[in-house]
Amino acid sequence: MREACTVKKQALSQRWDIWLTIVLFLIAIPLEYKEPFSFIEDQTLSFRQLLRMEYGPAEHTKLNDDIFIVNTDEQFFKEYKSFPLRRTDIAQITSTLRKLGAKVVAVDLLMDFPSSYGEDEPTAEVFKEVGNVLVVSQGRFNRNNEFTGLNYPTPVLQEVTKSGYTNISSSSSLVTMLSRLNLFPQIIHEKDGWPFAVQALAMFKGVEPSFDEKSRLLTIGDIKIQLDQFNSFYIDFPKLPHGARFLSEIRGLSAMEILQLDENEYEDYAALVKGKIVLVGDTSEVSHDWFDTPVGMVYGVEIIADTISTLMAQGPLMPASFTAEVISALLFMFVLVNVNLWLAHPGFRAILVASLFATFIGYTTWAYVHSGVIYSMSYVLLAGFLSYLVINLKEYLAERNQKAMIKDTFGHYLSPKVVEILVKDPSKLQLGGQQREMTAYFSDVAGFSSISEKLTPGELVQLLNEYLTEMCNIIADQEGTVDKFEGDAIIAFWGAPLDQPDHAIRACHASIDMQNLMVNMRKQLQEAGRPLLNVRMGINTGPMVVGNMGSKQRMDYTIMGDAVNLAARLEGANKFYSTYTMISEFTHNHVKDAIECRELDTVRVVGKKEPITIYEVLQRKGQMQSRDEDLMAAYHKALEIYKGRDFKAAMAAFEKALQIVENDGPSLTYLDRCKLYMESPPADDWDGVFNFTSKG
Repeated sequence: MREACTVKKQALSQRWDIWLTIVLFLIAIPLEYKEPFSFIEDQTLSFRQLLRMEYGPAEHTKLNDDIFIVNTDEQFFKEYKSFPLRRTDIAQITSTLRKLGAKVVAVDLLMDFPSSYGEDEPTAEVFKEVGNVLVVSQGRFNRNNEFTGLNYPTPVLQEVTKSGYTNISSSSSLVTMLSRLNLFPQIIHEKDGWPFAVQALAMFKGVEPSFDEKSRLLTIGDIKIQLDQFNSFYIDFPKLPHGARFLSEIRGLSAMEILQLDENEYEDYAALVKGKIVLVGDTSEVSHDWFDTPVGMVYGVEIIADTISTLMAQGPLMPASFTAEVISALLFMFVLVNVNLWLAHPGFRAILVASLFATFIGYTTWAYVHSGVIYSMSYVLLAGFLSYLVINLKEYLAERNQKAMIKDTFGHYLSPKVVEILVKDPSKLQLGGQQREMTAYFSDVAGFSSISEKLTPGELVQLLNEYLTEMCNIIADQEGTVDKFEGDAIIAFWGAPLDQPDHAIRACHASIDMQNLMVNMRKQLQEAGRPLLNVRMGINTGPMVVGNMGSKQRMDYTIMGDAVNLAARLEGANKFYSTYTMISEFTHNHVKDAIECRELDTVRVVGKKEPITIYEVLQRKGQMQSRDEDLMAAYHKALEIYKGRDFKAAMAAFEKALQIVENDGPSLTYLDRCKLYMESPPADDWDGVFNFTSKG
């Protein structure tokens, strides 16, 4: 258990992508609070607000009934035949609305310059007479967003009215999207230093607003609004009836109707505005008083109406607490990290990561729509997206390095076809030590020491390179793996790194092809006056350990085990029979239906107690020449006689075999052995096993 934990710790310490993911989320958490990049977050607010308008609580998705709008639209100015609206007419509209019973008339028309027509005094007289009139001001800020003063209405108007500023600023510097009302604490202490909507509601309630800077609590009578870290609150835009584009279409009148209102119609119109806050504003295109919001383009006077309605509902949209934001971000990170730590399949991993994103988006949207809790989405999603890119980049680099490693490791001693298979599907490659049934191959050039003495170093290297190249080409053709070279010796194997059910047959085919090639090579060497090469080969099939073995500085993909050692013994045992390719009974069991073999003997090799039957590989099945077939028939008949301990008759039978092929090595070996046994017969319990006293 302790070792497993150590391995996991080591693996995690090497996952720079996971550590970078953690860093990204640790950066995202304070960014959620500071909101330096509001553009993307505003887009997430947009779709959430639209869903809230459609599916949110009914009490929060409609405009408060105590708010009404009187607007000057395009049609108004066509009839009015002048622009802008004269201040005396603003006074008349205000007076009429107050007579109709409007509790507060809030005029969202800027009047900070004296009238060119001398209208300020008569307008002020009307405002003073009717009372409870609110006019608009604007805050002045420098480039550093520092407050420098307020642009009040003209002094004569300011004397008889209250005012409030309408600086509703965007949280993004890239796009103007108005989603919050900002309260500027530095302005509060100025005369009428409150936002227009706050001042309108305070006049409606007949109270003075207050703000606790420490707790960020805005109080307007019995209404308490908790502001966020930026001293702002989110505007909860109401749902509009199907087919309506603007709020003023369903909760408003044209100012022309009020200007032309006859006293006989007062009663009908009074029902619309009595006891309400009536906002007077411009919704004509020429005024350009409209802004982008989470629910689309909205006129300024309508944003004020929506803001007042939100205040009346005591600010139902509230940012999630910092603790909740941290927990949600860390939980997202925890799941993302663990999915990528424990799930290797990229397809399944992508599905789970997509599900994680969908779950986070779904939960934060549900919380906004139904509970009015606003979680920051963009920062976590951006951190998650970048983390996923980083993790996949790491996977890509690891895969690229793995493919390069495969090519570097196996490219020199595997066929290009096998290397390509491993590169496309590295899962077929298991570099860790594992035991599996395989076939090992050993070869050695007979008498190479004496050959090397006859050649210069340059000639020796050239000859060896020519020989090894040809041999390795054949091994590669049979999709074998060259383990190593030891001078002129070749060690190879079949059955790894790819699974090869026919590994024994492939090894035998390779040995047949190599011996056939050596026939032609010897002819060429003889013609060139160069030393001739005869190659002995030993092949054995059995359980072996295969994998990357060595030191940290250098490792080789190699094989080891008793079955490997037996293959080496068989290569040397060829000397006793003057043969060139010998296989064990274990290999023979796999290839007997595909390879023509000759039984050689049952022996005990040096270092082994159990006897094994050994065979000579001759040719692919059905490809032996007739002379060889005659030899095999005579040889096997003689061998059976030998096993029956009739050594004299066996000698005669082996001599008949030698009449077919006079230098047949196994027949000569048995001829000598029969003579030996005739002189010194084996014991009565002789089991036919011949004991090797040397490795060959």
